[in-house]
Amino acid sequence: MATYVVLANFTEQGVRHAKDSPKRADAFKDMAKKQGATVKELYWTQGQYDITAIVEAPDDLTVTALSLAIGMLGNVRTQTMRAFSAADMKTILAKIG
Repeated sequence: MATYVVLANFTEQGVRHAKDSPKRADAFKDMAKKQGATVKELYWTQGQYDITAIVEAPDDLTVTALSLAIGMLGNVRTQTMRAFSAADMKTILAKIG
């Protein structure tokens, strides 16, 4: 499974219904599970992003579909980054000699 960092910002709609955010987080976890991904951690954060999630997914296509599906609900806009473990990085670096 690949690891991804999903950064999210509330839309105007999302802020108006901020009290529902924990319920929406549970729905996000369920949605991920149905698509074959796992939300390992989810945090509400201060600063540039309102939410940060760590997601494991089998591939880029799965996490992209998940990000689009959550965005279509209108409460958040996401930015997703592929994350690499130390072991992954050692493998990457070994390929460049």
